[in-house]
Amino acid sequence: MNFSELLHSTWPYLITLATFFAILATAVHILYKKHDTRAAAGWLGLVWFAPVLGVCLYWMFGVNRIKRRAMEHFAHKQAVPLPEKKAAVFTEFIQQMYGGDEKNGLVQLSRMADKLTRQPLMLGNRVTPLINGDQAYPRMLSAIESAKHTISLCSYIFDNDSWGARFREALRDARKRGVEVKVLIDSVGARYSFPPITWGLRRDGLDAAEFMKTILPWRFQYFNLRNHRKILVIDGRVGFTGGMNIREGNCLADKPIHPVQDLQFLIEGPVVAELQRSFAEDWTFTTGQVLEGEPWYPHLDSQGNGVARGISDGPDGNFDKLRMLIMAALATAQESIRIITPYFLPDAELVSSMRIAALRGVEIEILLPEEPNLRMVKWASEAGLDELLQGGCRIFLTKPPFDHSKLMVVDHSWILLGSANWDTRSLTLNFEFNVECYDMKLAASMETILQEKKMQARELALGELLSKSLVVKLRNKFFRLFSPYL
Repeated sequence: MNFSELLHSTWPYLITLATFFAILATAVHILYKKHDTRAAAGWLGLVWFAPVLGVCLYWMFGVNRIKRRAMEHFAHKQAVPLPEKKAAVFTEFIQQMYGGDEKNGLVQLSRMADKLTRQPLMLGNRVTPLINGDQAYPRMLSAIESAKHTISLCSYIFDNDSWGARFREALRDARKRGVEVKVLIDSVGARYSFPPITWGLRRDGLDAAEFMKTILPWRFQYFNLRNHRKILVIDGRVGFTGGMNIREGNCLADKPIHPVQDLQFLIEGPVVAELQRSFAEDWTFTTGQVLEGEPWYPHLDSQGNGVARGISDGPDGNFDKLRMLIMAALATAQESIRIITPYFLPDAELVSSMRIAALRGVEIEILLPEEPNLRMVKWASEAGLDELLQGGCRIFLTKPPFDHSKLMVVDHSWILLGSANWDTRSLTLNFEFNVECYDMKLAASMETILQEKKMQARELALGELLSKSLVVKLRNKFFRLFSPYL
C-alpha cells in the first residue's frame, strides 16, 4: 500500500483525532484563562456540543487578545517621571481633613486608592467645572492663545467642523509664536468627520499624530484599543480634562443639529503634572518622541486647597485600576452616591456593589439620558435597571439634549471626574484618564449641578420597566448579552 492509498484510508481517523485534540486544547485554554465561571461554562458547552463551530467561535471571539496586545504595545513605553513629589500627601492628611477618624469611609478609600494606583495624592489644586462647550471651549481657546512654551492636546474626537477650525487656527497661531505644539487624536475618533482634522493640522505644520493608526478603523484587533482620554495642558501649568470632545454639537448656544450636554474641568496646581505625564506616555508610544525638561514639566505652585490624584486606566499595565477604584468607593460610601453617565452597562460585580451599598442605607442616585445617541446601548442598559431599582437605587432620566457628562460624587466630599463611562468598553478596553478629588467645596458645586439636572429629569419607576411588552423585554435582554462589545 503506497502513501496515497494509506492517506485515503486513514484520513477520517486523522481528522477525528485532530478535532479531538483541538477540542481538548480549547477546553484547557477556557478552564485556564476564563475566570468568570459563567463565561467558562458557556464556552465549554458550545465547544463540546457544537465542536467545530464552538472551537472556531472561541478562538475568533472568546480569547482576550485586547489586554495581551496592549501589554505588548506598551511594554516598551518609556515611563515619564512625575516631578511634583513635594506636593504629595498621605492617608494621615486625609484623616486630618475629615476629623481624624480612621474609620471614616473616605480615609479608607484614600488608603485603598494609594495601593491601587501607586500614585501620590497631591495638595494645592483648584478644579473649576465648565458646563458644555459654551463655557469650556472659550476657556480652552484662551489658554491656547496665552501659551508661551508648550501645548499638549489629546482628544478622542476632534471634528473638522466650525469649532474644530477655531481650535486648529489657535494651535497654528501658537506654533507661529514659537510654542511647541503636540496634538494626539485617536485614529478611529479622527474619522468621525471627513476629511479628518489631522490632514489640516499637518498642512499647517503642526506636530499631529494618530493613536493606534489603522487604515481600516473597524478592524477587529484594534477596534477596542482606543484612546478615549481628553487632555489639554498649557505650558505644563494649566490643564483641562473631562469627557468633552472637540465638536460643534457641544455648544448649545449655536443650536447645533445634534446638541450634546457635557462637563469639562479646568485644573490648576500640582496634579496638572499627572495630566502631562499621561499625555507624554501616549505621545512617546505613538511617535517615539520623549517629552522632557522644564517647558513640559515646570515647578507647580499651590493654586487651591483641593487634594487630587490623576488616574490613567487602560488594558495595559494600568488594567482595571479605575473599575477597582469605583468598587472601593461603593464599598466605603457611608451617606450618598451620585452618578451621572451617558452609557451605563455595569458588570455583575458593580451591580452587586451598588445593591450592597443601598442595603447599608447609602442613598444612591443615578442620572442617565432619556434619549440615547446609541439605541442598542440604551436597550442593553434598560435590561439591567430593574435589578438596581429593586435593590433600592434611584434612577433619573435626564431630558434632551443628550447628556454626555461623566461624574461620581460620594459622601458630599469625594469626586471622580474624567473620560470613563460606566461600561466594559471604558473600564476594560479603552485608555482613559480620570481624576479623583477630596474637596468638599468642589463636591458641593458638583452636587448643585447634578441637582439642577435631576430637577429637570423624571424618576424611572420599577413598574414602568415591568410593564413593557414581552417583545421589548426580550429585545433588551438580547442586546444585554452583547454589553461587553457595545
